[in-house]
This record gives sequence, structure tokens and C-alpha cells, in this order.
Amino acid sequence: MGMNASRRILHVDMDAFFVSVELLDHPELRGRPVVVGGSGPRGVVAAASYEARAFGVHSAMAGAVARRKCPQAVFLDGRHARYREVSAVVMDIFGSITPLVEPLSLDEAFLDVSGRVRALGPAPEIAATIRARVFDEVGLTCSVGVAHNKFLAKLATETAKPRATPTGPVFGSGVAVVDEDRVEPFLWPLPARALWGVGPSTWAKLERLGVATVGDIARLPVDALTRAIGPAAGTQLHRLARGLDDRPVEPNVAPKSISHEETFAVDITDRGRLEREIVRLSDAVADRLRRAGTTGRTVHLKVRHSTFQTVTRSITPPHPTDDGLDIAVHARTMLSGIEVADGIRLIGVGVSGLEEAGARVEQMSLLDMEAAGRPDHDRDRRDLNRAVDEIRDRFGRSAIGPAVLAESGRIDAFEDGAQQWGPNAQR
Repeated sequence: MGMNASRRILHVDMDAFFVSVELLDHPELRGRPVVVGGSGPRGVVAAASYEARAFGVHSAMAGAVARRKCPQAVFLDGRHARYREVSAVVMDIFGSITPLVEPLSLDEAFLDVSGRVRALGPAPEIAATIRARVFDEVGLTCSVGVAHNKFLAKLATETAKPRATPTGPVFGSGVAVVDEDRVEPFLWPLPARALWGVGPSTWAKLERLGVATVGDIARLPVDALTRAIGPAAGTQLHRLARGLDDRPVEPNVAPKSISHEETFAVDITDRGRLEREIVRLSDAVADRLRRAGTTGRTVHLKVRHSTFQTVTRSITPPHPTDDGLDIAVHARTMLSGIEVADGIRLIGVGVSGLEEAGARVEQMSLLDMEAAGRPDHDRDRRDLNRAVDEIRDRFGRSAIGPAVLAESGRIDAFEDGAQQWGPNAQR
């Protein structure tokens, strides 16, 4: 196994995290089917309790379908700020165990505990300690996979998690271990879809090769795989099928982009309203950029029509920005070339090409200064943004926002993640 053999990697996944947080705050709902997500007609399920899963409800399912499958369920709007708050406590527990923590989401992370075995005991004991601390200090349960690499640890977690049954949830082992000498018995019987990178297209190609399980892939000659699905994908799948994964746990991985999008409860045909939504989305993106101490080089616009046709556009301005007005100007320019009369279902604004703020100092040209109306335009914008950030820090995000949004009554910067599950019923 080479370098893998000395590593001890944990994959920790909170059990039904969003629902479990809601049950912390609403213990009277315990034992009932509970669904969290966008409660509007276009909302999607973010999480379902194990009681709801027994009726076939699962994450990413349309809310309307979930209601048909389980009409007796309690449907709750997602509260992303609350989930972030609880997640921060959980991640602090992980960080007290090892500094090598790689968060994958609010409720999931890899931990490299190789250097902590001598002080804290074998990796399975560390996993048990984490589960006990999360339960004692937060009141939630989690499942932990233990292996010598990230891929196997993540797969192990699935076998440790609770299962939904018609008579109620059945709790798993909580901790599952894949030892180096047990890789093949654990991995090879699994369906080929268990491997990362096996989506519908790849699966169709593998089926033509007679592949059903991970073991089938491992036993195939590499050149047969590469001919079928390409050199890079074929080589990677063959490695994973043999349990090989040398990727390190990477703490503090910087995001590649920042974006916000909104799904509307009713399709919008009014271009003026869409432009106002772009201002609000751009303000939210800029708010997150500044809080992260980053600027972005490329502005992206995403528009989804009522027909579900999705159009994307991008512009790379001369200089990186963390200013909501700059972002909005570019996004609105892109929107001007898109027909909206058929109705717009979703609109999104994002920025990519992130770099540390101040990493590149740009000098305004005389033309820039003339267009801005005064030489200190950039400094004024920075001062204004700093003042806005200070007001929001003190009084909340709804305390101040772009004036163009005042008539809509929604001047607040988007909460990170607030709209990812679709519009709530009141919108």
C-alpha cells in the first residue's frame, strides 16, 4: 500500500444534519417524519428524517413529490444561519483532535489523525471519541469511516450510518473500519456506481463491458478501461477499484468561486425587476468576497428560463473586484443580451478567479479617472464598502443595502446558502 499504509484517515458525516438541528430546537417533532428545504412549490428537499426516508423521501427531491410521498410529514424551511452556527461547534471539536481537518460541507469532513495515534490511541478509538464528544457537546449523532485513505474512509462511513425502515430508524455501528488487509472483501462486492466518477454516462459504457461491481473493474485490463472511458478516467477508476487513493487531507482549501442564485416562486418577465435582483445578488456576492478577504477576476451570470433552458455568460474585466456595483454593472450588461419575455425561473450571479485582496494593486488611468468623475473614485468605493460592512456587522444584513432595492422591501444581502433549496412558501 506504500505511503497509504501509515496513514489514518477519518471521514465524519453528521446524521441527517439539517433535520437533526431542527429537532434540537423542536424536540416535540422527534419520531415524526420531518422534511427540511424550500417550502414553496419550487422548493427541493435539503434533508429528511429517517422516518420520512422510510416513505421514499430523500435530499434533492422536489418538495411537491415529497409531499405526495409523505403528506403527513412536517415541512420546515431551511435555516442556513442556524446550521452554520452548529457546524462551527462541530468543526471546532474536529479541530481539537487534529489540525488536519478538510471540511467538505457544513456536516462532513475528512480528518487525518495519523499524527495523533500515539497520544489519543488507535484511529477507531479516536473516531469513537469524536462521536461521543459531538453527542455530549452538541446533542447530535454522526457516523465515522476509518481507513488509510480518503476514498475508503468515505465509503466506510456509509456502512456505519443509520438506515430508514418502515418501523423506524435502525442505527448502524456508528464507526466502520476498513483495514488494509480487508480492502478487497469490502470494496469489490460493491456496485460499480459506488466509485467516484461513475455517473450515468460512464455507467452505460461500463455496462457494455459487462461490468457490474467494483471487483469487475479491478479485474479488467487498464487498457480496456481507458479505451472505453478515456485515459484519465480509466486510469483513475482502476486505481480506485483497487482501493488506491493518495490524496492528502487538505485543511483550509480556498474556494474557487463565490456565487448566489435565486429561484423565483413565479416566473419573471419584467426586465427591470430582474435587474434589481441582479443588484441584490451582486451585493451578496461582494459581501462574501470582502468577508473572505478576496477579489474576483471573472463575473458570471446564470439565467434559467421557464422552459428550463439555462443560459450562462461571463465577463473578465481589466481588474479584479470585490465591489457589488462593479459586479452588478457587468451582470446587467450580460442580461441585456438575453431574451426574458418567455419568463425567467432562476437567476444567479457569481465571481471566479479568486485572489487575495490587495494581491494586485492597479493604477487608474486618466481615462478611468475621467469616467469616474474624480481621481479618488476607487478609494471612495472602498470607504463606502467598509462602512456598509461595519453597519451590517453591528446591526445585521438587513440594516443597509443598495437604494434601488428599497421599493421591494428586501435590501438585505443574501445569507450564504439561504436560497439553495428553492423559494419558501412566503416568497
